Order: sequence, then C-alpha cells, then structure tokens
Amino acid sequence: MPEGPEIRRAADEIAQVLEGRVVERVSFAHPPLRHHGKRFKGRRVEHVETRGKALLTHFDHGWTIYSHNQLYGVWHVAKRGSLPDTKRSLRLRLTTASHEALLYSASEISVWRTDELDQHPFLSRLGPDILNENLEWRTITALLEEPRFAGRQLGALYLDQTFLAGLGNYLRSEILFAAGLHPSMTPSELTRGQLGRLARSTLDLSRRSYLTGGITNPPARARKLEAADASFGQRRFAVFEREGLACYECGVRIERIDISTRRLYLCKQCQQAPNAGARQRGL
Repeated sequence: MPEGPEIRRAADEIAQVLEGRVVERVSFAHPPLRHHGKRFKGRRVEHVETRGKALLTHFDHGWTIYSHNQLYGVWHVAKRGSLPDTKRSLRLRLTTASHEALLYSASEISVWRTDELDQHPFLSRLGPDILNENLEWRTITALLEEPRFAGRQLGALYLDQTFLAGLGNYLRSEILFAAGLHPSMTPSELTRGQLGRLARSTLDLSRRSYLTGGITNPPARARKLEAADASFGQRRFAVFEREGLACYECGVRIERIDISTRRLYLCKQCQQAPNAGARQRGL
C-alpha cells in the first residue's frame, strides 16, 4: 500500500495539471457515483490535498472527491486522450482541456460536501499528518505520552492512523531502526532521550522519503550505494525488505517478523528487546 510520502508525491503531480483549471469531464466507474459526473463538469479545481493516505480534490463550488488507494490503487497523469497502457481498471477520470488525472484500481472513492468532510468516517479519526509542514517533533513526543498510546507496542502503534496519519509498513520498520528501538517496546517504557529520538526519526524519515521518492537510508549511505551501482531498490532502505542481509551499522543479519499481520524488519543487535527486569521507564 502506498504510504503518506507516495500519496503526497502523487498529489503534487496531479495538482500540476488540475489546480486552477476547469474540469470538462469527470467519470466515475462505480455505478452509484456516476450521476456525480454532472456535478463536477465545468467546475474549477481549487486544491489537491492529502491527509495521510487519503487524497482530496477540492472544487470551487464546495464539493470534494475523496479517494484512498488502499492496496492496489495508483494515480496516473497523462495528456488528454492518451491513456497509459495498463490492464488495471480505471475508477476515476478527471479531464481538463489538456490533461487527465486517472485513478486505477482504487476501491474507495466518494463525493462529499467540503464543509462536511469532518464527518467522514476515516478522516474524522486521523491523527496529525506526518507531512504537515507545521508538525514538530515535540508534538509527536506529546502524542507518544498520551495515555491512549503510551501503553501500546510500537510495532502496532506505528500502523495506527489515529496516532499519525500516513505512516505505513516500510516507514514503521525504518523509523524504529533509526531510533534503535525494538517493536515490542511501548512509549511508556522509553526514556526522555529515546522518546525524542523516536519523534525526530519519525519526522525526518517521513520527510526524507517524500523528498527522495522513497529513500529512507541516510543521504551519505544512499550516495555511496549509488556510486557502487546499487539499484534504486537496493539503496532505498536500511532494514525493510533486507531479510538475511547484513545490517549497515553492526553487520548482524536483518530479520523479518510479523506484527499486526504485517511484515516488519529489524536488526536484533541494534534494536535489542528490553530485558524483563528492565521494562521500566528510564532503565
């Protein structure tokens, strides 16, 4: 599933061809939505926004198209009339005089009045967006200390969109590794220093992934790997999808475990599980 950085990059591309432009046609594939096409015809797109993994296309008459890619959805931008060569099912098509924004394979699309979006069952439960430019690491630290989150294992918490919107599977593995924390630990067990390091890692790696197109490795390491002719996939991550390979920090082999039915990768040397007798704050 695309995570927050990927959805934001897709939104940036869509915004370039839609924002400020009149949409001449909007086509919905799902029968219950088809009648909404007339509602948007001839309207101007004011803003393309992301909230976590959801994408919102706002129009000038107070209506918004909500979409969530789920596991298989993908956006394409193309010149008008030039559809990409794909076997995917086209779910949403927004056409301007010169371009088209095309959403394939997504199963969650709906139409809302913009002023009623706070009633959306998914959006209403979201935590702060990890790519919100005003989000600070101290805010994340405060969230980690809230009673509703403080007692939960990090491996599960870092997939919960009510905690932080936009986090997902690869970011979870990469952030916990960067912070040197085992996924079985809970925020309530962390020292102030560990909380701060986790909060900063959360913010830094999410933003790095957005800016680099998905690379979470430190820039110096990524450049070194690129100079050694490593492929994009080989230089992206420190631990994610590197099961059996040596940890860049200590040389121990990366392992894969499953938490919340999702795969998580870690280095058990750099992210040691706390001892039973040391599972108290500050120890």
